[in-house]
Amino acid sequence: MAELLLEIVTAERVVYSEEIDILVAPGVDGELGILPSHAPLLTMLKPGELRVVKNGEESFMAVSGGFLEVLGDKATILADTAEDVEDIDIDRAEAALQRAQERIAAAPAEMDLQRALASVRRSQARLTVARRRRRRRDVV
Repeated sequence: MAELLLEIVTAERVVYSEEIDILVAPGVDGELGILPSHAPLLTMLKPGELRVVKNGEESFMAVSGGFLEVLGDKATILADTAEDVEDIDIDRAEAALQRAQERIAAAPAEMDLQRALASVRRSQARLTVARRRRRRRDVV
């Protein structure tokens, strides 16, 4: 089977760079399934879950949004953050969500509301991915 090179890059580092079979990403208009030889594509990603299938094994990551580019048999994701589901500290993520929600509730006039809402969306995505995948793992 043909493979797709997936590279996930943040401002700090290359988070992931491997040949995979399937990528499912959270596009702004819905989930995108990417297979080898996919048509060229450039799209924005929303905060959510990346699902990567390699040799029949699934792995999951939380992304905070960004961009996905597909050219030939290579997919590149440029993201603000990308974390493996196993690396997400649920307690820290819950605390970050709580802080973001409190900032919005306080709503000082000089607050950047869009930035605060983006923080809430990122925290919610991290928690959703971590809880869903850990629950599934614990059931199996």
